[in-house]
Amino acid sequence: MMEEKKELLRIEHLTVSFAQYEKRSAKQGELPVIRDLNVTVREGEIVAVVGSSGSGKSLLAHAIMGILPANAAASGSIFFRGSACGGAELKALRGREIALVPQSVNYLDPLMKVGRQIIGETKKRQKLFGEADQGKRQAEARMRDLLGRYGLADEVADLYPFELSGGMARRVLLLTALMRQPRLIIADEPTPGMDLALAKQAMQDFRTFADDGNGVLLITHDLELALEVADRIVVFYAGTTVEEAKVADFADETLLRHPYTRALHEALPGRGFAALPGTQPYVKDLPAGCPFAPRCADRREACDGEIPVVCVRGGRVRCILYTENS
Repeated sequence: MMEEKKELLRIEHLTVSFAQYEKRSAKQGELPVIRDLNVTVREGEIVAVVGSSGSGKSLLAHAIMGILPANAAASGSIFFRGSACGGAELKALRGREIALVPQSVNYLDPLMKVGRQIIGETKKRQKLFGEADQGKRQAEARMRDLLGRYGLADEVADLYPFELSGGMARRVLLLTALMRQPRLIIADEPTPGMDLALAKQAMQDFRTFADDGNGVLLITHDLELALEVADRIVVFYAGTTVEEAKVADFADETLLRHPYTRALHEALPGRGFAALPGTQPYVKDLPAGCPFAPRCADRREACDGEIPVVCVRGGRVRCILYTENS
């Protein structure tokens, strides 16, 4: 019997909301943007979180890293390698055992050369590669290897971020995460600005990283690219998870559980870009019950009520079609 893989990251009932204010008046209330989210990443896995812009995917990354803005509040539980993590624990893990590949290139320090940012601070470098000159040489050798693998000349290390193209800057962000050899990488839209060949190489490097016993939480709107390397797909819609499925389920659309997941699948280039009418609701205008209900051909009265997540055919889904029959 195959041994079950150990958990690296487990998120239970995560809710993220923002305080609302009117001009200079007092606080007016809370605006929830992520609601009751559950995600698990195990050793050797790539779990891809997919969904359209505005669904809350990037906020998920920021909540895990403990870098939400000051007017945000998060509730729920985050576990890393079996231990519960609060703010202090997440801070200690950040940049060491958990690395972020952020969506925005503005995360690069504009006043620091690229090489110093990839290698990291002296104390971090010595912890990874050893003391003094030997550690510096090993770190620089690894950096040059990573630069070459992503089509960047050694001279890029001596440039400042403003001297990079957008695609080069994204590659530098990726190298900074890979350099530190963490146990978990959270990659937030890591490939925009890369050509297809480099984007696929980045995905394969994540696959290799996971196959070495680590984990990747890949946050992306590119379902097609995610299907090439991920083990499981978590589908976001309007701040909540509507389905979690194995990648193999996408080979046969009848195995997909939620109407929105099937709609995403039908919108892939190889399936004719079949666009679904309507738009994702803004968090201020969410309907009662299922947020996808206004666009769903299977909508019924029960969709306006509370809909729990249920296990179906080895995956999980939040849909009344399965709740009624569970």
